[in-house]
Amino acid sequence: MLKLFQIRELSIILLIVLFSLFVGSLNIEFLTGKSILVMLSGSIILLVLAVGQSFVLLTANIDVSVGSIMGLSAAVGGTLLVNGSNLFVVLISVICVGALCGLINGIGVAQLKIPAIIMTLGMLGILRGIMLIFTEGMWIEAIPTYFKMYAVTDFLGLPYPVWIGIFICLIAYLFLNKTKFGSYFYAVGDNLDGAKLVGLPVKTVSILAFVFSGISAAIAALIFIMNIGFVPNQTGSGIELQVIAAAVLGGVSLTGGAGTVIGAALGAICFTIINNSLVYMKIPAYWNGAISGLLLLAIVIADTKFQKFISRRKLTNMNSQPTNKGMEESSP
Repeated sequence: MLKLFQIRELSIILLIVLFSLFVGSLNIEFLTGKSILVMLSGSIILLVLAVGQSFVLLTANIDVSVGSIMGLSAAVGGTLLVNGSNLFVVLISVICVGALCGLINGIGVAQLKIPAIIMTLGMLGILRGIMLIFTEGMWIEAIPTYFKMYAVTDFLGLPYPVWIGIFICLIAYLFLNKTKFGSYFYAVGDNLDGAKLVGLPVKTVSILAFVFSGISAAIAALIFIMNIGFVPNQTGSGIELQVIAAAVLGGVSLTGGAGTVIGAALGAICFTIINNSLVYMKIPAYWNGAISGLLLLAIVIADTKFQKFISRRKLTNMNSQPTNKGMEESSP
């Protein structure tokens, strides 16, 4: 049983269930199928961004430019859609924008040795400025109806964006955990000098981590356009902190080398549930930021303490086993 709860993903699921039951006891509508589906759909953008951010965090870096990459990608995608471009052209163009932004971040960090927080913070401002120049500060509206319909079209009871999130999560998990190259991301983040000594392509891995983060931001931008139906000039602004918080909540270490994309995805869902719960608890909107932050800290601290408790119990059990065995052997 202790081994099960040491798995971070299971402890996050337990926290989600307990917190949902608590909120449901205050307002039963929170636990209805419709509410759960709305929260799941609402978490997909954050989920996709958190999965991409996980690649960067695993390499002991950080990307605070994902909100601006998402915003610029949404502006490009929205403009192309409004101008009647082919859907395939739109998808490829938006993903290329995200990949290019990630590539610039990666080169700055891996090749030019600029600290990740400085590089991506600079890109945050640059890309936000480029988006405003590109859109002339205007909102992009009149998105074609066919594209917006993807957000409400379902397959097996789940909307397309949810399936996109599941697919991205699955692909990222298989890549990181079932391929040799995927294991390099953990190795680089866990011991950079050791990874260099054994000949791992450290720079390539670091650059690709940022590229994957940029691509995830571009995909999130496409989902955003589907869901909202227009592109505000502040799209993605401020979401980067939520993305990092969601990934860390899901067990991805800020110091690198530990965590899974499944955990990051669950962290994004948990973060969304926390935000939505305030509405069902009828808490005034101006309290949302403070209470969301407080609840997030409480959950992370509680989970950390719980994990430490389990680790101590496991260590105690391991230490007591040889003693018991020795006593049995010495008995006549």
